[in-house]
Amino acid sequence: MEIEIDDTDRKILRELQKDARLTHQELSERISLSPSPCARRVKKVEQLGYITGYSAHIDEAKIGFGFSVFISVRLDRQIDDRLVKFEREVNCCAEIVDCWLMTGGFDYLLRVAVRDLNEYERFLTGRLTKISGVASIESSVPIRRVKNQTARLW
Repeated sequence: MEIEIDDTDRKILRELQKDARLTHQELSERISLSPSPCARRVKKVEQLGYITGYSAHIDEAKIGFGFSVFISVRLDRQIDDRLVKFEREVNCCAEIVDCWLMTGGFDYLLRVAVRDLNEYERFLTGRLTKISGVASIESSVPIRRVKNQTARLW
């Protein structure tokens, strides 16, 4: 059962999504609430699971991994054992930064971050195609990111 949150809680979530490093003082000023009640509300939305963690957004290009590829993967069979083994292998590949189990024509959608096309080719031929159960792979190279948001909010 989902516990309802109010507009003030939503304001807190919006502000923290923009900048999770805000102090309680700064956050309270932005949402027009005194610091103590603001801190209690932050703790409440954390405890209720609306906030699942805090992290830094890393510029992949600045650390040398500016080439992304989206990869659609189809497995030879959609049975539990194949899915578990594939997902275990995916979690061992540093190049794969995002993986989704999908409906439709492909079983998984991956986002891979690598240095360049050569590194992608080595990853593709040396790792991904060697995972047991992979039947087909389709790659797409993004031109530019149009929108980047951590979660949909009201």
